[in-house]
Formats: sequence, C-alpha cells, structure tokens
Amino acid sequence: MMETTSCPQTPQSVLTKSYPGVGSSNNYAYLVVDDASKDAFIIDPAHPEEVAPVLKDAISKGTINLKGIINTHHHWDHAGGNKKLLQELETPDLAIIGGKKCEAVTKIPQHEESFKLGDIAIRSIHTPCHTQDSICFFMEDKTGKAVFTGDTLFNGGCGRFFEGNAAEMHEALNTRLASLPDDTLVYSGHEYTKANAKFAMSVLPSDAVKKLQAFTDGDDVTTPGKFTIADEKKHNVFMRLDVR
Repeated sequence: MMETTSCPQTPQSVLTKSYPGVGSSNNYAYLVVDDASKDAFIIDPAHPEEVAPVLKDAISKGTINLKGIINTHHHWDHAGGNKKLLQELETPDLAIIGGKKCEAVTKIPQHEESFKLGDIAIRSIHTPCHTQDSICFFMEDKTGKAVFTGDTLFNGGCGRFFEGNAAEMHEALNTRLASLPDDTLVYSGHEYTKANAKFAMSVLPSDAVKKLQAFTDGDDVTTPGKFTIADEKKHNVFMRLDVR
C-alpha cells in the first residue's frame, strides 16, 4: 500500500495514507511510503528545518526506511534544501532523483523511465516548460494511483512559463498528463487552488469550476489528493482548450 504524507511544509505520503499540510511559501513536501517494506521517498523537501524533524522521528521509530529524495524541478523552493537535509539526517549517500539542475542530484531519470519503491511502481514524465528539467512522477500500487506534478499542474491551474512556452505546457498538460488514468490523484507543489478557481470563474465559468470554487471557500484550504486527472479535465481552464 502506498502512503502519502505532507509536512508543515510537512511530508505527505501517497498510495498509503495522506496527511496534507501547507508549509513555507505555500509549499507541499510529500513523503511516499510503501507499507510492506517501509521504504520511502521524500519529494521536494525545500525547507529542511520543517521536514527533517518529521523524517528523523519516523526513522527513529522504524516507521520508514528513507531511500532517497525526489525533486520535481530545480527551483530553490523544491530542490534547494537537498544538501541541508542530507546534513540534518547524516545521510550523505542518500539518492537524489531529479532533473540535471537539481541541487546535488545523483540520478536523472529519462522520460518514461520506470523504477520501484517496494511494491510502488513509479514512472517519470518529463514536462518541460515551467523549467526545462520539470519532471512529474506517476505512482501506482494495488491501492491506487497518484501523480506528483511539482509546478507543472496545479488544481485548477498550471505553472508559469519561466523556461518554456505555451506549446510545451500544452503538451505537458493535454498530452502527457491528460493521458494518465482518470482516477489518478493529483499532488501539486503549491497551494494555489483558491486563486486558480477565482481566475477560472472569470474566464471560463462552468458547474465544475463553481464546485471547485465552493471547495476553496474558507481558510486553511488544502487540496493534495482531493482531485483527480478527470477533475482537472473538467475544472482546469488550461486543460479545456477545446471549449469555444
């Protein structure tokens, strides 16, 4: 079983259990754990001062075997804590999986490359645009499916085109991510859903967008794992380009 936990930037663990939490800079860090083996990856631990205590506690209790760090892209608020986290955990040889510009990276997965974490099957999906080294990670086990999208796909939105163009983002969203199973849960890198829903209502209102906006009413909105790829196809204006 896969488990996802989210720290204060807190880690969030996926195909097992999910504990969303917004951290510094509205960042999400995710801890993915394979229940059977307790093997784990931490995704985008940009704020070691928030993430390290959670990991140290889990490691000391024997609830996880940390196997590596995964980065969705090289920006400091996703990969900038890699070296510091290795120091905090006293694990200098821990694998760091991500794009070529990620801090202290040790493995750069190819597009569509597959690897495993215990019983969790992982596939890397290159989605260049926000950055040219942006990678989404699709994960699946017998309990479910999830995709970690960094700053490529947000609930109701997408990332800025810092290093790419509209054609690249269209390919990333509407070919590569849209082809994932509809029941795949979406785990993005930041909590921008409230603003995204407001924008969507202003440019392409629909019942699906109204539902998304209603979900974001109130404070302390957390959305990791609350919406699927099928939902994004309905309420994300950047995945509805065929609407006239």
